[in-house]
Amino acid sequence: MRILALETSTEYCSVALWQDGAVSDRRQLVGQKHSEVLIPMLDDLLRQAGVKLPDIDGIAFGAGPGSFTGVRIACSAAQGLALGADKPVMGICTLQALAQGSGHDKVVAVLDARMAEVYCAAYEKRGGAWATVWEPQLCLPQDMPAVEGQEWLGAGSGFLVHHEQLRARHVANFLAVDATAVPQASAVAELAAPLFAAGHGTDAAEAAPLYLRDKVALKTSER
Repeated sequence: MRILALETSTEYCSVALWQDGAVSDRRQLVGQKHSEVLIPMLDDLLRQAGVKLPDIDGIAFGAGPGSFTGVRIACSAAQGLALGADKPVMGICTLQALAQGSGHDKVVAVLDARMAEVYCAAYEKRGGAWATVWEPQLCLPQDMPAVEGQEWLGAGSGFLVHHEQLRARHVANFLAVDATAVPQASAVAELAAPLFAAGHGTDAAEAAPLYLRDKVALKTSER
């Protein structure tokens, strides 16, 4: 089975190809140039692997939460590629991708959501599969739900931007914090592969971003 994955929810752009458990990927810090970089990066990955789009069994994308523009780019690109090749698609939560890529079994994934808020979720690996301890949500850093026990890894940009609030509330629970961690396409592919194998891919027309927030900017009076 071959799975193609795209991830553009942060300032990084990444693509990955999962082939029967082996993953090759490309990643680059691009700022806001995802739309310019994504397809050339994807073409290079497939060319180097000697794989053509019709050979792919499914296309996965980082569905969010994250940058509104970024998650739309990944979703739209996945839809376009899937429609052209008649392949199923699958959106993967970027917070779970953070957990998957962390190398730890207990992860509090937190991305800066701007407007003084964070996107966050907690996951624990049980029996080789991720269990959701609390669902992805948007909240103020000081209102983030607690986790029980110790040896949790804090991962994501939320810990960089809101370090003081998050550490003050959860310091006793954390073994370590990786504030530089970002969702990567390789993790998206790893999460999507068993789901595609189980027949859970959807029609490209049904692909949709996971926003968590409808309001994207503060009014002048709210700043």
